[in-house]
This record gives sequence, structure tokens and C-alpha cells, in this order.
Amino acid sequence: MQWITRERPKIDRLACAWLILRFIDPAAEILYVPSGDVVPTAGRTGAIPFDVPNVEFSHYGQECTFDYFLKKYALTDPALHALAPIVRGADTDNHALAQQAAGLWAISAGLAHNIRDDQQLLQQGLVLYDALYSWAQHLQGQAHTQQPEEQLLVQVYTAYLQQAKDRTGPPPAWTTQLREVIQDHLDTNLSLRLTEAADTVQVNPSYLSREFARYFDNLSFGEYIRKLRIEKALQLLDTTAYSLGEIAYLTGFSDQSHFTRIFKQHTGQSPSAYRKKKAKT
Repeated sequence: MQWITRERPKIDRLACAWLILRFIDPAAEILYVPSGDVVPTAGRTGAIPFDVPNVEFSHYGQECTFDYFLKKYALTDPALHALAPIVRGADTDNHALAQQAAGLWAISAGLAHNIRDDQQLLQQGLVLYDALYSWAQHLQGQAHTQQPEEQLLVQVYTAYLQQAKDRTGPPPAWTTQLREVIQDHLDTNLSLRLTEAADTVQVNPSYLSREFARYFDNLSFGEYIRKLRIEKALQLLDTTAYSLGEIAYLTGFSDQSHFTRIFKQHTGQSPSAYRKKKAKT
């Protein structure tokens, strides 16, 4: 069977391909094509599309396509379910979901930067996810530091870091700069990834992921960006006659259905229902 998705894979499109080849369809052929060619090519060839909007194998709510594959094929392997939040956290920039998520994103981004051929990238992705799966099966409880004195040093250092984290004080300078960067991207309708934000304010991406919620409404980076997008959407719904498709574009969502799904998660109602209700008041 052929499976088809968007070119230049990084996280979900490599993780899903690995899952297909290792647990669902070992003889599968994975095709990577330009985004706009996925659905037409699938219709012409009979390939199954995945990780693109408006197909069965896609994101649902806060879950990514990897999660849907697990549910669809009733894969109950505990190691796979240990990998799921890592993949989800890396794919959605919500690195708080799993401490390994930031590392997976960094390695995947580096692979994609170094390897331009998608099929070669897939082969390296298979090695990467085979290793992660082995870790999830056998090594989750194994610490890197083995000697008692090493463990003691780690415990002391961890306690010191926690004490430093708990001290009150003014927020670091990068928080002000980051607020401006985020606002600039929202105003110009540009997407912003955590790694790009970290590079702009010159802090380590893992540090930014870990510390972000302390200074931004107790939300992860991805949650905070979505919150601001929804706030902008509410303003546009209240003050303009833009269509829902136009508002989806102006607030940085991939399409109207994605916008509607996230808007409903945040407000409890669809954008159209919200606009109709406001019109009556």
C-alpha cells in the first residue's frame, strides 16, 4: 500500500511513517510530495493521505496524527503510548508534555536541515524512532549517572536549581523582547515556532520551553500563541465583516476548519455561533 503526505518531514510525518512501516504496513511505500499535490495524487493513485488537513489521518483537537494512528489501529503497546506525548509535544511545540520533546524537535530539525532528500530523511527517521522505541521499551528507568556520588551531585544540583527558580525577582530581559516578537508575528500573520523565538531572543530553546509558562500566564508557548490568536479572532469577529475564512488567515490558522476547531475549544462555541450571538445583543 502507498501512503502519501507533505514533503520535507520533520516530526509527525516521520513518526507516522515509522509507525506505518513497523506496526501497520511493513511493505508500505511512503510518498512525500508538495502540500498541494497530496490529495490529488492520493485520488489518482489510491495512496492513503496522512498528516494533511481534511483527511482521515490528521490532527484532532490537541492530538497529532501519530495519536490518531494509535487509536485507529488499536495499538496498545505501552512503549508506543510512551512515545506519543513526546511526538505530540515536539510536533506542536508544547514541550511541557514530555521532557524528551524538545530534544526530539532539535534532532528532527537538524536532520531536516542536513538532509534535503525526503527518502534519505525517512531512512534516518526510522533509525531515530527505532532508538526511541527501544528506550521506551527497556531504558525509561535507567539514569545516565550510575555511581552513588554522581547521583548525590545531581540531587544537590537539582535542589539548587529549584531554589533559584523559586526565588522571586523581576522577569528576565528576554521576556519583554519575546512579547514584542510574538506581537509582531501576530500583527503580520506570520507563524512563529519556539525554536525561532528562542533564536531571536538568544536563549536556549529547551530553557525557553521550560521557563516560558512562568512569565506568560502559566501557559506553554503553543498554548499562549493560540490564546492570542483566539483573542485577535474575537476582536475581528466583533469589529469587522470579514468572512470566517479571512479571519482564519488573518489569525494564522492553516484553514477555516482548523480555526473553527481551535476557536470552539477555547470559547465553547463556533465562530459563526459567536458572531450570530453578538449580532443579537
